Amino acid sequence: MAVETPLLDQVNFPADLRKLEKSQLRQLADELRAEMIDAVSVTGGHLGSGLGVVELTTAIHYVFNTPDDRLVFDVGHQCYPHKILTGRRDRIRTLRQGGGLSGFTKRSESEYDPFGAAHAATSISAATGFAEAARHLDKDATAIAVIGDGSMSGGMAYEGLNNAGHLGCKMVVILNDNDMSIAPPVGAMSAYLARATSSGVYQGFRSFGKQLAKRLPNVVYKQLAKAEEYGRGMMTGGTLFEELGFYYVGPIDGHNLDQLVPVLENVRDMKEGPVLVHVVTRKGAGYPPAEESADKYHGVAKFDVVSGKQKMGTPNAPAYQKVFAKALIKEAETDDKVIGVTAGMPSGTSLDMFAEVYPDRCYDVGIAEQHAVTFAAGLAADGLKPFAAIYSTFLQRGYDSVVHDVAIQNLPVRFPMDRAGLVGADGQTHAGAFDIAYLGCLPNMVLMAAGDEAELVHMTATAVAYDEGPIAFRYPRGEGVGLDLPEKGTVLEIGKGRIVREGTKVALLAYGGRLAETLKAADILESQGLSTTVADARFAKPLDHDLIRDLVRNHEVLITVEEGSMGGFGAYVLHYLAETGVLDSGLKVRTMHLPDVFQDHDSPFNMYEAARLNASHIVERAREALGMTAEVVNLRG
Repeated sequence: MAVETPLLDQVNFPADLRKLEKSQLRQLADELRAEMIDAVSVTGGHLGSGLGVVELTTAIHYVFNTPDDRLVFDVGHQCYPHKILTGRRDRIRTLRQGGGLSGFTKRSESEYDPFGAAHAATSISAATGFAEAARHLDKDATAIAVIGDGSMSGGMAYEGLNNAGHLGCKMVVILNDNDMSIAPPVGAMSAYLARATSSGVYQGFRSFGKQLAKRLPNVVYKQLAKAEEYGRGMMTGGTLFEELGFYYVGPIDGHNLDQLVPVLENVRDMKEGPVLVHVVTRKGAGYPPAEESADKYHGVAKFDVVSGKQKMGTPNAPAYQKVFAKALIKEAETDDKVIGVTAGMPSGTSLDMFAEVYPDRCYDVGIAEQHAVTFAAGLAADGLKPFAAIYSTFLQRGYDSVVHDVAIQNLPVRFPMDRAGLVGADGQTHAGAFDIAYLGCLPNMVLMAAGDEAELVHMTATAVAYDEGPIAFRYPRGEGVGLDLPEKGTVLEIGKGRIVREGTKVALLAYGGRLAETLKAADILESQGLSTTVADARFAKPLDHDLIRDLVRNHEVLITVEEGSMGGFGAYVLHYLAETGVLDSGLKVRTMHLPDVFQDHDSPFNMYEAARLNASHIVERAREALGMTAEVVNLRG
């Protein structure tokens, strides 16, 4: 008896999917879910969110004419099933690996990724742009935004809804409502209402009613329109979206293809303006270990498919974010004004640890960085000590608030910035490359960077004690270097660095997480007969002028090393040297920083290798500055 070819093997692109019978979609979705689970077990990555949208992704590609119809995901980590269905199944086990597929949607990767999405709350605005572009270009195309409920906590989502409703765009917003349900339980009645209110019959009746009502006196027309909207809103929960100009459909079961497909077909064929389809899903759906997990297996390491057990390596040292959280808890024991604030990343920043001890002094405001910053500013204005713990890359989203609500008012908001530098598998969208430059240009701002985990403890204590204005400190993702940690941090003198080891010929001035590589480079230079000083700047603003003058006066070469973009710490040092005339003396100065590109994802070592910021590159730069030939140094492993 011949074994039937799996349906997924027959689907290379959505055009193949659309050749299937509706009755076959359930089998295809099951095969798609199994393929995704197997792939992520090999690569690691975001699992729960993708499992939750398997049926939804299948239905969207079945009903809509992608890629001509523009499909935008928000946030992009729910796109793994989408990648499998859009010609990338053969590469799905390269997810988040060097040279492999991105963990998010990416324009350069596929025509089915019309918009890159790795930060949240952007899809509705982008889809509005696609909808208006189609109108201007006279294209028969629909823009579809799939937005997760977490992203709906971001203000930009509502800005997009407001504008799209005002424009009356031909677009569909699909609210993927999981965990944080904002609607009554899904059942037969709500499914019936969704099908009925999206049907052509109802649409025709509604349109006829509108035309008839317009012939009535204006006051009567307005009252009838309100009655219709609120009547449906009471039944379906969509009044808010109707008020913003959207036609609301839902809620519907996001795992029931017999409900999803006909509703999406009705929505596709609607002639009037923007539509919001409310779909209720479960994170981790169809994979028991993910369904039973507290965080729904949001992000996972490689794992065993049968047991669900993740293959976690044994850490050599505690992770930086956990060191920060424990240090903050210690400070909070003796200072009841210490407050934690995060923007939808309690576990990523480890503020969940702080919240366990001080639940009344910790706030997760959702994916709303701008609000988080201004909220912290309000706390600070009344004498509290808020720590707005936000990834460097996410703080970019709150930058206007940092400038206007914190820096201009000189409010003592503390900014612990995780994920400084390169971040490996999360790639270019999550790299903390720019904060030294974008914060250093602001008056009143103090900038620190932890060279190791012990320094992070001291900088946390320093931030608690500093009340003269805003202060920010950055630290890398991942494990520390393995130092013994102090029981409690020591308050550092603002603007003062430290000498880690002394030499006479080469001066290496590190700022932040490349300190360990700088020390390795110093060992190599010493072995080559080049006496080397290593200094830890600690502060980019204010600079330690005395330290820099001493390094310049007593060495032939000064090299700055940082894991930040151009225009950062090295630029500040050069500016100081130029202003004081030191560069006129012929001093050999070199700066080492991240390259002026957005680097693709890879292992951290390989990313820093490509950035030329590993120890061997520091050695090479020092020898070049001295006019010496390079020596090959292999430090891998």
